Amino acid sequence: MAFERAWKGLLVIIALLLGGFLAVQAGIVSAPWAADQATVHVLDADDEPKATVEAEIADSATERYTGLSDHNSLESGEGMLFVHASEGEQTYVMREMEFDIDIIFVGADHEITSIEHARAPESGEDGEDIQYTGQAKWVLEVPRGYATETGIEVGDRMVIDEE
Repeated sequence: MAFERAWKGLLVIIALLLGGFLAVQAGIVSAPWAADQATVHVLDADDEPKATVEAEIADSATERYTGLSDHNSLESGEGMLFVHASEGEQTYVMREMEFDIDIIFVGADHEITSIEHARAPESGEDGEDIQYTGQAKWVLEVPRGYATETGIEVGDRMVIDEE
């Protein structure tokens, strides 16, 4: 009887650990050891620096869904870095956004694949209908105009230093 209870207890622990592992791998929850902030460097084709962004990391489904909608603004050089499990077509919406942003899509090879200059929804407009799509493993959101001001362009490379 005691052996049977111990065996069942062990199976429950294994199931919980496996479930937690799968939830982290699927991006449903953030790993407790994952960084919350990153310094993102954008380099040109000659590896010369163009820009540096101090970014919050959004690496779980909940964090990616909320995004910057709980922010009132971003300062120049600030942003949010969205992390996806693998490269693919990513669509971002302007749900409940208060301000305009640049959305920088970055492939698994760390190369910028596209840049969108996104506007915030106007009064009475549904931000879910304002969509921007690009091929990316990472998506960096910065204040609108930051990409143009710093000369960030498609083909530049992104280096991430997690903190």
